[in-house]
Amino acid sequence: MSKRLRDNLSSRYFEAANKLTSKGARRRVVAYVESYDDVFVWRAILNQVETDKLYFEVMLPSRDRRLERGKKAALMAVLADKVGHDMIACVDADYDYLTQGATETSRLINSSPYVFHTYAYAIENLQCYSPSLHEVCVAVTLNDHQIFNFEEYLRQFSQAIFPLFVWNIWFYRSPNYKDFTINDLLRCIEMGTFSIRKAEDQLSLLRQRVDKKVQALKAHYPDARQSWQEVKADIKRLGVTADTTYLYIQGHHLFDKVVVPMLTKVCDQLVGERQAEIAQESVHGTQRRNELSCYSSRVEDIVSMLRKNTGFLRSDIGQRIRADVERFVQSTTENNA
Repeated sequence: MSKRLRDNLSSRYFEAANKLTSKGARRRVVAYVESYDDVFVWRAILNQVETDKLYFEVMLPSRDRRLERGKKAALMAVLADKVGHDMIACVDADYDYLTQGATETSRLINSSPYVFHTYAYAIENLQCYSPSLHEVCVAVTLNDHQIFNFEEYLRQFSQAIFPLFVWNIWFYRSPNYKDFTINDLLRCIEMGTFSIRKAEDQLSLLRQRVDKKVQALKAHYPDARQSWQEVKADIKRLGVTADTTYLYIQGHHLFDKVVVPMLTKVCDQLVGERQAEIAQESVHGTQRRNELSCYSSRVEDIVSMLRKNTGFLRSDIGQRIRADVERFVQSTTENNA
Protein backbone atom coordinates (compact mmCIF):
# COMPACT_ATOMS: atom_id res chain seq x y z
CA MET A 1 0.00 0.00 0.00
CA SER A 2 1.45 3.38 -0.94
CA LYS A 3 2.26 6.03 1.65
CA ARG A 4 -0.29 8.42 0.11
CA LEU A 5 -3.04 5.78 0.30
CA ARG A 6 -2.18 4.89 3.92
CA ASP A 7 -2.25 8.53 4.96
CA ASN A 8 -5.71 8.95 3.46
CA LEU A 9 -7.34 5.96 5.09
CA SER A 10 -10.52 7.12 6.77
CA SER A 11 -14.06 6.05 7.46
CA ARG A 12 -14.99 7.51 4.06
CA TYR A 13 -12.36 5.32 2.39
CA PHE A 14 -13.76 2.16 4.00
CA GLU A 15 -17.29 3.35 3.25
CA ALA A 16 -16.37 3.54 -0.42
CA ALA A 17 -14.79 0.08 -0.22
CA ASN A 18 -17.97 -1.30 1.32
CA LYS A 19 -20.02 0.13 -1.54
CA LEU A 20 -17.94 -1.87 -4.01
CA THR A 21 -19.10 -5.14 -2.45
CA SER A 22 -22.33 -6.88 -3.37
CA LYS A 23 -25.56 -5.45 -1.97
CA GLY A 24 -26.10 -8.39 0.40
CA ALA A 25 -22.53 -8.46 1.74
CA ARG A 26 -21.83 -7.74 5.40
CA ARG A 27 -20.51 -4.26 6.05
CA ARG A 28 -16.90 -4.16 7.30
CA VAL A 29 -16.01 -1.72 10.06
CA VAL A 30 -12.30 -1.28 10.81
CA ALA A 31 -11.50 -1.02 14.53
CA TYR A 32 -8.09 0.45 15.34
CA VAL A 33 -6.57 -0.60 18.68
CA GLU A 34 -3.46 0.43 20.59
CA SER A 35 -1.29 -2.70 20.78
CA TYR A 36 -0.94 -6.37 19.92
CA ASP A 37 -2.40 -7.45 23.29
CA ASP A 38 -5.52 -5.37 22.63
CA VAL A 39 -6.40 -7.21 19.42
CA PHE A 40 -7.59 -10.37 21.19
CA VAL A 41 -9.57 -8.53 23.88
CA TRP A 42 -11.34 -6.12 21.54
CA ARG A 43 -12.09 -9.03 19.17
CA ALA A 44 -13.83 -10.76 22.10
CA ILE A 45 -15.83 -7.59 22.84
CA LEU A 46 -16.78 -6.81 19.24
CA ASN A 47 -17.58 -10.43 18.46
CA GLN A 48 -20.60 -10.16 20.78
CA VAL A 49 -22.31 -7.48 18.70
CA GLU A 50 -21.57 -8.49 15.11
CA THR A 51 -24.66 -9.16 13.00
CA ASP A 52 -25.53 -10.66 9.65
CA LYS A 53 -25.22 -7.12 8.27
CA LEU A 54 -22.01 -5.88 9.93
CA TYR A 55 -18.68 -7.22 11.17
CA PHE A 56 -15.50 -5.69 12.59
CA GLU A 57 -11.86 -6.10 11.57
CA VAL A 58 -9.50 -5.27 14.43
CA MET A 59 -6.26 -3.65 13.28
CA LEU A 60 -3.20 -1.79 14.54
CA PRO A 61 -2.69 1.67 13.03
CA SER A 62 0.37 1.95 10.79
CA ARG A 63 2.16 4.90 9.27
CA ASP A 64 5.40 5.45 7.37
CA ARG A 65 5.98 1.67 7.32
CA ARG A 66 6.27 1.54 11.12
CA LEU A 67 3.75 0.06 13.48
CA GLU A 68 2.75 2.79 15.90
CA ARG A 69 1.35 1.56 19.17
CA GLY A 70 -0.45 3.49 21.84
CA LYS A 71 -3.42 5.76 22.30
CA LYS A 72 -1.82 8.59 20.30
CA ALA A 73 -1.62 6.37 17.24
CA ALA A 74 -5.14 5.02 17.66
CA LEU A 75 -6.51 8.55 18.09
CA MET A 76 -4.71 9.97 15.06
CA ALA A 77 -7.83 9.19 13.10
CA VAL A 78 -10.00 11.16 15.53
CA LEU A 79 -7.68 14.16 15.49
CA ALA A 80 -7.76 14.11 11.69
CA ASP A 81 -11.54 13.70 11.60
CA LYS A 82 -11.23 10.31 9.94
CA VAL A 83 -13.36 8.04 12.10
CA GLY A 84 -17.01 7.38 11.38
CA HIS A 85 -19.50 4.62 10.71
CA ASP A 86 -16.86 2.57 8.88
CA MET A 87 -13.77 3.17 11.04
CA ILE A 88 -13.60 3.39 14.85
CA ALA A 89 -10.91 3.64 17.52
CA CYS A 90 -10.81 1.33 20.58
CA VAL A 91 -8.51 2.54 23.36
CA ASP A 92 -7.63 2.26 27.03
CA ALA A 93 -9.44 4.81 29.15
CA ASP A 94 -6.39 5.55 31.32
CA TYR A 95 -7.38 8.53 33.49
CA ASP A 96 -9.05 10.25 30.54
CA TYR A 97 -12.47 8.84 31.42
CA LEU A 98 -12.28 9.88 35.07
CA THR A 99 -10.79 13.33 34.47
CA GLN A 100 -13.89 14.15 32.40
CA GLY A 101 -12.51 16.63 29.88
CA ALA A 102 -9.55 18.00 31.83
CA THR A 103 -7.36 17.46 28.74
CA GLU A 104 -7.91 17.41 24.98
CA THR A 105 -7.53 13.63 24.88
CA SER A 106 -10.03 13.28 27.72
CA ARG A 107 -12.53 15.41 25.80
CA LEU A 108 -12.10 13.22 22.71
CA ILE A 109 -12.45 10.00 24.70
CA ASN A 110 -15.65 11.17 26.37
CA SER A 111 -17.35 12.89 23.43
CA SER A 112 -16.69 11.02 20.18
CA PRO A 113 -19.34 8.42 19.23
CA TYR A 114 -16.64 6.60 17.25
CA VAL A 115 -14.11 6.18 20.06
CA PHE A 116 -14.70 3.27 22.44
CA HIS A 117 -12.78 2.87 25.66
CA THR A 118 -12.35 0.43 28.51
CA TYR A 119 -13.84 2.57 31.34
CA ALA A 120 -11.32 0.70 33.52
CA TYR A 121 -7.80 2.12 33.27
CA ALA A 122 -6.66 -0.38 30.65
CA ILE A 123 -7.13 -3.78 29.06
CA GLU A 124 -4.86 -5.23 31.78
CA ASN A 125 -7.35 -4.23 34.47
CA LEU A 126 -10.15 -6.03 32.65
CA GLN A 127 -7.98 -9.14 32.29
CA CYS A 128 -7.52 -9.04 36.10
CA TYR A 129 -11.27 -8.95 36.84
CA SER A 130 -11.31 -10.64 40.24
CA PRO A 131 -14.30 -13.04 39.86
CA SER A 132 -12.51 -14.61 36.87
CA LEU A 133 -9.11 -15.20 38.47
CA HIS A 134 -9.94 -18.63 39.89
CA GLU A 135 -10.89 -19.68 36.37
CA VAL A 136 -7.46 -18.54 35.19
CA CYS A 137 -5.85 -20.68 37.89
CA VAL A 138 -7.87 -23.70 36.78
CA ALA A 139 -6.85 -23.11 33.16
CA VAL A 140 -3.19 -22.90 34.19
CA THR A 141 -3.03 -25.79 36.67
CA LEU A 142 -6.01 -28.03 35.83
CA ASN A 143 -6.74 -27.99 39.56
CA ASP A 144 -10.10 -26.62 40.73
CA HIS A 145 -9.24 -26.44 44.42
CA GLN A 146 -10.04 -22.92 45.72
CA ILE A 147 -7.23 -22.13 48.13
CA PHE A 148 -7.37 -18.32 47.97
CA ASN A 149 -10.19 -15.79 47.75
CA PHE A 150 -9.11 -13.44 44.95
CA GLU A 151 -12.32 -11.42 45.06
CA GLU A 152 -12.02 -10.69 48.77
CA TYR A 153 -8.33 -9.83 48.54
CA LEU A 154 -8.81 -7.34 45.69
CA ARG A 155 -11.91 -5.95 47.42
CA GLN A 156 -9.87 -5.21 50.56
CA PHE A 157 -6.97 -3.92 48.46
CA SER A 158 -9.40 -1.57 46.68
CA GLN A 159 -10.97 -0.33 49.89
CA ALA A 160 -7.53 0.36 51.34
CA ILE A 161 -6.34 2.48 48.41
CA PHE A 162 -9.65 4.21 47.56
CA PRO A 163 -9.11 7.42 49.61
CA LEU A 164 -5.66 7.93 48.10
CA PHE A 165 -7.00 7.15 44.63
CA VAL A 166 -9.59 9.92 45.03
CA TRP A 167 -6.74 12.30 45.88
CA ASN A 168 -4.90 11.21 42.74
CA ILE A 169 -7.91 11.99 40.54
CA TRP A 170 -8.39 15.26 42.45
CA PHE A 171 -4.87 16.28 41.45
CA TYR A 172 -5.30 15.16 37.82
CA ARG A 173 -8.41 17.30 37.53
CA SER A 174 -6.39 20.32 38.62
CA PRO A 175 -3.36 22.16 37.16
CA ASN A 176 -1.30 20.71 40.05
CA TYR A 177 -1.33 17.08 38.92
CA LYS A 178 2.49 16.94 39.10
CA ASP A 179 2.27 17.33 42.89
CA PHE A 180 0.87 13.79 43.22
CA THR A 181 1.33 11.77 40.04
CA ILE A 182 0.26 8.24 39.13
CA ASN A 183 3.79 7.09 39.93
CA ASP A 184 3.55 8.70 43.37
CA LEU A 185 0.33 6.76 43.97
CA LEU A 186 1.86 3.50 42.80
CA ARG A 187 4.81 3.89 45.15
CA CYS A 188 2.40 4.32 48.06
CA ILE A 189 0.38 1.21 47.21
CA GLU A 190 3.32 -1.07 46.35
CA MET A 191 2.62 -4.47 47.94
CA GLY A 192 6.05 -6.08 47.81
CA THR A 193 6.50 -9.86 47.68
CA PHE A 194 3.13 -11.56 47.87
CA SER A 195 2.53 -14.31 50.43
CA ILE A 196 -0.67 -16.33 50.75
CA ARG A 197 -0.03 -16.84 54.45
CA LYS A 198 0.74 -13.17 55.12
CA ALA A 199 -1.84 -11.60 52.80
CA GLU A 200 -3.84 -10.09 55.68
CA ASP A 201 -0.71 -8.60 57.24
CA GLN A 202 0.32 -7.07 53.93
CA LEU A 203 -3.11 -5.48 53.52
CA SER A 204 -2.86 -4.10 57.05
CA LEU A 205 0.49 -2.47 56.25
CA LEU A 206 -1.00 -1.05 53.05
CA ARG A 207 -3.81 0.58 55.03
CA GLN A 208 -1.27 2.17 57.36
CA ARG A 209 0.80 3.59 54.49
CA VAL A 210 -2.25 4.95 52.70
CA ASP A 211 -3.64 6.53 55.87
CA LYS A 212 -0.30 8.21 56.58
CA LYS A 213 -0.17 9.68 53.06
CA VAL A 214 -3.82 10.78 53.17
CA GLN A 215 -3.24 12.59 56.45
CA ALA A 216 -0.21 14.33 54.96
CA LEU A 217 -2.21 15.48 51.93
CA LYS A 218 -5.04 16.73 54.13
CA ALA A 219 -2.56 18.76 56.15
CA HIS A 220 -0.92 20.18 53.04
CA TYR A 221 -4.20 21.01 51.28
CA PRO A 222 -6.57 21.99 54.11
CA ASP A 223 -8.94 23.84 51.73
CA ALA A 224 -9.48 20.75 49.53
CA ARG A 225 -12.02 19.01 51.75
CA GLN A 226 -15.14 20.05 49.84
CA SER A 227 -13.63 19.65 46.36
CA TRP A 228 -12.23 16.23 47.39
CA GLN A 229 -15.73 15.14 48.42
CA GLU A 230 -17.06 16.40 45.09
CA VAL A 231 -14.47 14.38 43.18
CA LYS A 232 -15.29 11.32 45.28
CA ALA A 233 -19.01 11.66 44.51
CA ASP A 234 -18.34 12.24 40.83
CA ILE A 235 -16.11 9.22 40.27
CA LYS A 236 -18.67 7.09 42.10
CA ARG A 237 -21.22 8.43 39.61
CA LEU A 238 -18.87 7.29 36.85
CA GLY A 239 -18.77 3.75 38.24
CA VAL A 240 -15.79 3.69 40.61
CA THR A 241 -16.57 2.14 43.99
CA ALA A 242 -14.41 1.52 47.05
CA ASP A 243 -14.68 -2.21 46.28
CA THR A 244 -13.52 -1.94 42.65
CA THR A 245 -10.74 0.67 42.75
CA TYR A 246 -8.27 -1.92 41.44
CA LEU A 247 -9.94 -1.67 38.04
CA TYR A 248 -9.00 2.01 37.74
CA ILE A 249 -5.35 2.13 38.85
CA GLN A 250 -2.56 1.84 36.27
CA GLY A 251 -3.06 -1.45 34.44
CA HIS A 252 0.58 -2.51 34.16
CA HIS A 253 1.05 -2.07 37.90
CA LEU A 254 -2.05 -4.12 38.72
CA PHE A 255 -1.10 -6.84 36.24
CA ASP A 256 2.64 -7.10 36.94
CA LYS A 257 2.92 -6.08 40.60
CA VAL A 258 -0.32 -7.31 42.16
CA VAL A 259 -2.12 -10.01 40.22
CA VAL A 260 0.66 -12.00 38.50
CA PRO A 261 2.67 -12.44 41.75
CA MET A 262 -0.54 -13.50 43.50
CA LEU A 263 -1.47 -15.98 40.75
CA THR A 264 2.08 -17.32 40.68
CA LYS A 265 2.04 -18.24 44.37
CA VAL A 266 -1.45 -19.75 44.16
CA CYS A 267 -0.74 -21.71 40.98
CA ASP A 268 2.57 -23.00 42.33
CA GLN A 269 0.70 -24.42 45.33
CA LEU A 270 -2.04 -25.91 43.13
CA VAL A 271 0.53 -27.55 40.86
CA GLY A 272 2.30 -28.94 43.93
CA GLU A 273 -0.99 -30.35 45.19
CA ARG A 274 -1.66 -32.09 41.89
CA GLN A 275 1.86 -33.49 41.70
CA ALA A 276 1.60 -34.83 45.25
CA GLU A 277 -1.72 -36.43 44.39
CA ILE A 278 -0.22 -38.13 41.35
CA ALA A 279 2.74 -39.40 43.38
CA GLN A 280 0.46 -40.76 46.09
CA GLU A 281 -1.93 -42.52 43.70
CA SER A 282 0.67 -44.02 41.38
CA VAL A 283 1.15 -47.78 41.69
CA HIS A 284 4.81 -47.78 40.66
CA GLY A 285 7.62 -45.45 39.66
CA THR A 286 7.11 -45.69 35.92
CA GLN A 287 3.45 -44.77 36.21
CA ARG A 288 4.33 -41.85 38.50
CA ARG A 289 6.94 -40.51 36.07
CA ASN A 290 4.58 -40.88 33.09
CA GLU A 291 1.68 -39.19 34.88
CA LEU A 292 3.86 -36.34 36.16
CA SER A 293 5.28 -35.80 32.68
CA CYS A 294 1.79 -35.83 31.18
CA TYR A 295 0.52 -33.34 33.75
CA SER A 296 3.54 -31.03 33.45
CA SER A 297 3.08 -30.83 29.69
CA ARG A 298 -0.45 -29.53 30.24
CA VAL A 299 0.37 -26.81 32.78
CA GLU A 300 0.01 -23.43 31.06
CA ASP A 301 1.89 -20.16 31.37
CA ILE A 302 0.20 -17.74 33.79
CA VAL A 303 0.82 -14.52 31.89
CA SER A 304 -0.35 -16.00 28.59
CA MET A 305 -3.56 -17.31 30.13
CA LEU A 306 -4.21 -14.03 31.94
CA ARG A 307 -3.79 -12.06 28.71
CA LYS A 308 -6.43 -14.28 27.11
CA ASN A 309 -8.82 -13.97 30.05
CA THR A 310 -12.19 -12.64 28.87
CA GLY A 311 -14.10 -13.24 32.10
CA PHE A 312 -14.60 -9.48 32.37
CA LEU A 313 -17.23 -9.70 29.62
CA ARG A 314 -19.78 -10.62 32.29
CA SER A 315 -18.80 -7.67 34.51
CA ASP A 316 -20.68 -4.38 34.74
CA ILE A 317 -17.90 -2.69 32.77
CA GLY A 318 -17.96 -5.41 30.13
CA GLN A 319 -21.70 -4.98 29.71
CA ARG A 320 -21.28 -1.21 29.54
CA ILE A 321 -18.71 -1.45 26.73
CA ARG A 322 -20.95 -3.88 24.90
CA ALA A 323 -23.91 -1.50 25.18
CA ASP A 324 -21.81 1.33 23.72
CA VAL A 325 -20.81 -0.76 20.71
CA GLU A 326 -24.35 -2.09 20.26
CA ARG A 327 -25.62 1.49 19.96
CA PHE A 328 -22.97 2.14 17.32
CA VAL A 329 -23.93 -0.99 15.39
CA GLN A 330 -27.61 -0.05 15.47
CA SER A 331 -26.86 3.50 14.35
CA THR A 332 -24.55 2.36 11.55
CA THR A 333 -27.03 -0.26 10.33
CA GLU A 334 -29.88 2.27 10.30
CA ASN A 335 -27.65 4.88 8.61
CA ASN A 336 -26.86 2.50 5.77
CA ALA A 337 -30.26 0.84 5.43
